[in-house]
Amino acid sequence: MQNSAAVPDLAHTHARPVHWLATATAMAAVVAAAGFVQPDAATASQQGSESRTVTAPAPAPDPAGVELPLECGAVESVVTRRATGDLDGDGSPETVVAARCDAGSGTPPSGVYVLAAGRDTAARVVATLVQPAEKLSVGSLAVRDGAITATLLGYSSPDVPSCCPDKRESVEWRWQGGKFVRSAQPAARSM
Repeated sequence: MQNSAAVPDLAHTHARPVHWLATATAMAAVVAAAGFVQPDAATASQQGSESRTVTAPAPAPDPAGVELPLECGAVESVVTRRATGDLDGDGSPETVVAARCDAGSGTPPSGVYVLAAGRDTAARVVATLVQPAEKLSVGSLAVRDGAITATLLGYSSPDVPSCCPDKRESVEWRWQGGKFVRSAQPAARSM
């Protein structure tokens, strides 16, 4: 057993409010100083790599500024469907539009056009996928996985009223060998 006279006085181990206040002030000073000290900007690079500038792709072309090859006479043309996506794998999106003359009645034939914009040029028509002379209209239009898909509506004979197309074909175009190649899609099964 130890003699209490041999044990030193441990009065300094009892914290008083002034000690807590001094500790809190010191910690606040350290945290505040850390907020003012910022690391240098990161400059890491792989050995042998050259500096490259990465630019965001240009936005998809807007069909409003493009003159479409439609002959509408006294009426204006109207874009009825629109889809965008990278069709040729160059990293820049193209816009695909279905457009027709804005006739007052019936179902005027549509044209399907691919629009692209160069780095220094305005948007322009780079491909015509469906000519209005084919007398087709477009029921749906989409761009997925680099392919254009559409539902084309047509007529089985000249006797079918222009308001009511009676033929339906699902088609797809893909960029192959420097041009768009059209293929028919399998018909959807009815349930």
